[in-house]
Amino acid sequence: MNTPRILRVDKSGHPMEWLFPHEAATLICNDRVVWSTGMPIMELRGGKNATGNQSRLSLPAIVATTGCDKSHADIPPLTNRMLFRRDGCICMYCGKQFVFEMLSRDHIMPASRGGRDEWGNVITSCKRCNSFKSNRTPEEAGMALLAIPFVPSRHEYLYLANRHILADQMDFLKAGFGTQILQRIQ
Repeated sequence: MNTPRILRVDKSGHPMEWLFPHEAATLICNDRVVWSTGMPIMELRGGKNATGNQSRLSLPAIVATTGCDKSHADIPPLTNRMLFRRDGCICMYCGKQFVFEMLSRDHIMPASRGGRDEWGNVITSCKRCNSFKSNRTPEEAGMALLAIPFVPSRHEYLYLANRHILADQMDFLKAGFGTQILQRIQ
């Protein structure tokens, strides 16, 4: 069984990252949490004091912390795993769904012709379609794109990064989803 993660947001509610329970506990114990929401996902128990009382710490599904973490850019990092999850493991040319091993990253404007390796220029493609397209644009290859590529918001990216999202966390993240990802997850 996977240990549930805690969604960390900044004090204004902007999603930042997924935390392991021990990381969230450290933030709580160091008074870095300014608010929290969601059902408790876990209770940690410590030692007993001189009177025999055991310490307990309840971990909520979402914690908002103080400070600003500059490491969380507005544009999330592009990886094949996140790209394939964004596109639902569907080839954006033939429309078939594949396992990760049968997929590749295709540059709409080929990298060999100056196309950039960024969210707005890449789509998920099966290896067969990518090979057929080669270093041509979809128009030159006579291949229509089934969906327009997009840059996931931070809410969408954190959804794509975690397969075991709790209901409270999903409701929180969905509030920041764009229409492209809502259509692909339904």
